[in-house]
Amino acid sequence: MIKWIFKWLFRLFLLAVVLVVICLLSYNSILRVVIEHNIRAQTGMDAEIGSFNLSLFSPTIKIQDFKLYNSRDFGGTPFLDIPEIYVEYDRAALAHRQIHVTLLRLNLGEFDIVKNQAGQTNIFALGLSVPIKKSGGQPVVNFKKQTGYDFTGIDTLNVSIGTAKFIDLNDQRNNREQDIGIEDCVMKNVRSQTDLTGLAALVELRSNGFFESLVDQKKSGLDALKQFGL
Repeated sequence: MIKWIFKWLFRLFLLAVVLVVICLLSYNSILRVVIEHNIRAQTGMDAEIGSFNLSLFSPTIKIQDFKLYNSRDFGGTPFLDIPEIYVEYDRAALAHRQIHVTLLRLNLGEFDIVKNQAGQTNIFALGLSVPIKKSGGQPVVNFKKQTGYDFTGIDTLNVSIGTAKFIDLNDQRNNREQDIGIEDCVMKNVRSQTDLTGLAALVELRSNGFFESLVDQKKSGLDALKQFGL
């Protein structure tokens, strides 16, 4: 269970890094509408940005009130509500086409897990295009191919997580909500999903089994497919 949680946590943090790259590449245009368009091109999902500031005088990026929405297959419902993403990055590394984040502060206010009318769950169907490293350190998805940059890691990661929700578009009686309530959890030298083991354990502890049934649903679906030789 912990392995499943920190895999998705690492995907989320690297999604934030992808947003950093998008912001840097949009430096000359700087308009929110352009950045939102680029986010859709990178993730396939609609996005809204409340405010955005790429500092001209220091290597910092601040994004407030960022919202990411599910695709039409999941009703266009909310997926992530992030009140703040604050990033300090190594400007010198950019000259070598590397993304080296010295500080990433991520406040995940709400995380919505959606089951559509076809019985699919968004977190299992999305397949977010961000790099996940196996224990051996090899990326499952090529970050450089997507962004043109090598990702070298996050020196300090500060995470707050608010609420997780489950939304069943077919039967609202199944809807439920869980307060995770993690504030300012700090981790050092995040290079792969294994570096998030402690945070994943904390999320599991605070979730009171909220994610267990979702994992069971996935296993049941896989077992059913195996019975048909798929």
